[in-house]
Amino acid sequence: MQIEFYKYQGTGNDFVMVDNRTETFPKENTKVIAHLCDRRFGIGGDGLILLENDPDTDFKMVYYNSDGNQSTMCGNGGRCLVAFAKKMGVVDNNATFNAIDGLHHASINTDGIVSLQMIDVDTINEQPDYTFLNTGSPHHVQLVKDLKNYNIKENGAALRYGPLYGKEGSNINFVSKINDTTFSLRTYERGVEDETLACGTGATAVAIAMNATGQTDATAMNINVEGGKLAVSFDKKDKSYTNVFLIGPAEFVFAGTVTI
Repeated sequence: MQIEFYKYQGTGNDFVMVDNRTETFPKENTKVIAHLCDRRFGIGGDGLILLENDPDTDFKMVYYNSDGNQSTMCGNGGRCLVAFAKKMGVVDNNATFNAIDGLHHASINTDGIVSLQMIDVDTINEQPDYTFLNTGSPHHVQLVKDLKNYNIKENGAALRYGPLYGKEGSNINFVSKINDTTFSLRTYERGVEDETLACGTGATAVAIAMNATGQTDATAMNINVEGGKLAVSFDKKDKSYTNVFLIGPAEFVFAGTVTI
C-alpha cells in the first residue's frame, strides 16, 4: 500500500508524520515503522507520529521511537504534531490533544513557534550525582564538565542499560550551566539508542531539575540543544511544578508518498 507522509523537525529532532484519521496505517507493524524511520533505507527520523481522531479533543497523538516501538511522550514530537495538525486544517492556532501521558494544550504563533503544555511534575528523585524525574518520559539529569567533548553515546548507553533503570531504561541528559537562566543539554534517547539533536521532554526535565536542586531560582529558562534553542517555563509551589510549557520552533521539511 502507498501512504502519504510529511516530515517535520523541531530543533533538529525530526519525525515522520502520518495522517491516520482513516485508521489505515499498519500501526502494530514495528518492522514497517522502523523501516520508515531508517535514515539509509527509509524516510529517516527520530520517530514516527500518527495523527488520529479523538472523541474528546482536537486529535490524538500516537508516537513511535525509531526502533518501531510505541513509546512514551515526546515533547518536540508533540510540538511538531501541532504544526502538522494546523497544516492539515484540523486546528487553527490553538489545540487540545490526547497523548499517552494524558491531555495537552498548545498554541502556535505566526512564526511557527509552538508552546506546548507538559504534564505537572511533583515527584523528583534527587541524588548527589544526578536527578531523576518523569516529564511524560523518564529522564536522568546529570551535570558534567566539558559537555562539548563529553562522550554522550558511550556514557549515555552505560546509564540507560545500567542497574539504575533496569529493563525499561531511561533517557539520559548531560547538562552544563551557562548562567542562572541558560543551560546547555545533550541527550541520549532510549528507543533511538543514540544522541539526538534535541529532546523536548529532556529539556523540560533539565529545567525542572536545575530549579529543584538549587542550581537556579528561575522559573523560565533557555535550554541550548545541539539542534537549536528551546525554552521552558513553569509555576512552582512547594515541590510541585505546574503550568509547565515547552516552547520552540516546529518546521515542515518535506512531504511525499512511500510504498509499504
